[in-house]
Amino acid sequence: MVVARSSLSSATLLMLLLGSLLLPGCTEVLDRTTNPRASLEAYPALIQAGEMVTLDARASEPVEGVLTGWSWDFGDGTSSETLIGFTSHRYDAFGTYTITVEVTNDQGGTDEATTSVTVNGAPDLVLDLPTQVRAGDTALLDASASTDPEGGPLSFSWDLDVLTDADGNGVPDDDADAITPDVLLPTSESGLLRGRLTVSDADGGVVSEGFEVNVTTRRFTLAWDEQTVSESWEGYLDQGERWRTEHLPAVGMRVMAFEAVLELGSEVLLPYDNFTLMLELPASGWDASAQTTTGNVTRNEPASATLEKEDLNPEPESGVFEGDSAEEVLARILNQPGARFGQGNWSWTVVADQADPDGLIPGAPDPDPGNDWTLEVRITVLVPRLVEVAYE
Repeated sequence: MVVARSSLSSATLLMLLLGSLLLPGCTEVLDRTTNPRASLEAYPALIQAGEMVTLDARASEPVEGVLTGWSWDFGDGTSSETLIGFTSHRYDAFGTYTITVEVTNDQGGTDEATTSVTVNGAPDLVLDLPTQVRAGDTALLDASASTDPEGGPLSFSWDLDVLTDADGNGVPDDDADAITPDVLLPTSESGLLRGRLTVSDADGGVVSEGFEVNVTTRRFTLAWDEQTVSESWEGYLDQGERWRTEHLPAVGMRVMAFEAVLELGSEVLLPYDNFTLMLELPASGWDASAQTTTGNVTRNEPASATLEKEDLNPEPESGVFEGDSAEEVLARILNQPGARFGQGNWSWTVVADQADPDGLIPGAPDPDPGNDWTLEVRITVLVPRLVEVAYE
């Protein structure tokens, strides 16, 4: 009896032991949920700072049941939840971001998928412009301090005049007038120059900035120096002949007065010869002439003719003048209306009208066929003197 009771107890214990091992497994099978399979794509994988990336988790599978939610972690400290597996996100700072989506099905199961997106930072455009540029100066436009946030190389494109379509593509502000980090911009006249600089990196980052360069006039003090321009000619003319010459006496000057004296050689036989002195100023529309008159016989003065004129132009003003260059200021002053008399060529002519006495016997040698002459010209001019001064 004792033995039988002992065997029964061993069998009971064995069954209890097997039950204790089987019960936890049965509980796990009954409580297990089926997880979905998450999938995530990002496109484009490379964007520029400030752009949006599209995130697509619609290829995720519920495995059992249906998908009920998507939870997004964008990797930049922000997150969101959606009821569909599709969204987008904007990144304002450059860098590489890891994006995670957690997918949930109606069984309560979850799964995660990750991807990454690279955000390219726009170049940091640094443009140094001169603070003062005067007409005729060369301005240095310097963008060499510009940098790429990722440390890559930069490309530069300068449109130095946004009002001119140099390449003819219909867009006036995209010309590539220069492609170096800095540019020397020559100027010839005052005014506002408008341009545009575009800086780009190797990954498509582009930044563009317009600029203006104010080119100012130059300033000069003006004074006038009085000078005398002298010319002289001489020659010999037979009766009926003429001599003519041209000269340009007043370049860069203002003519105020002139005196011209024509003298004939000494006469041995009377009466004195008769010559004519003529002057033409085509640019001024003026001409004049004078005939020789007999000099003092007792003093043995030769015959002569005189042409003279004063107050040809008004007295000029001195003071401070502004302009793009000294040449431009001078041209403006010298070409003032009513002050241009005497500009251009001066044309002088000497004519031997009559050489006396003529021969009395036909066929005999002429005792006085012609005469020597000299022409002395003195022109009073005012020469402008410009000195550039700095602006206060």
